[in-house]
Amino acid sequence: MKTRQEERNEKYLEYVKSISPKSKMWPSLLWAFLVGGLICIVGQGLYMLYEHITPYDALGVGGLVAVTLIGIAAILTGLGVYDKIGKFAGGGSIIPITGFSNAATAAAMEHRKEGIIFGTMTNMFKIVGPVLVAGVALSMLVGFIYWIIWLF
Repeated sequence: MKTRQEERNEKYLEYVKSISPKSKMWPSLLWAFLVGGLICIVGQGLYMLYEHITPYDALGVGGLVAVTLIGIAAILTGLGVYDKIGKFAGGGSIIPITGFSNAATAAAMEHRKEGIIFGTMTNMFKIVGPVLVAGVALSMLVGFIYWIIWLF
């Protein structure tokens, strides 16, 4: 025998299911894959271009590609284009470096009226700060483990 609360919960879940839009999983997965792949192709193209026009080694060229992708994503976010790409492509647009740039730029733009320090910078790092801290902490941990292994 069901309690009143359980009956209410079931009715609520039926109601939510009846008004929720149906997910188009396969088209979403396809577009995420294609857009994510396109971003990677752009990155690879930039890498090959920079390899030929700059005197840098592989590490330097990789850095130039990263800076370029961050800049492109920031500009597209500022113009409102990256959000449209994100709605269309879903997870495909959250390739780590461009998604990170989008998150930082969007947070900075949203709070720019509050001032440079307490608006833009503070709120930007509320979003990206935990990622930076986790990255630095994990890098230190991996470096320490590598050092211990190298020691012995």
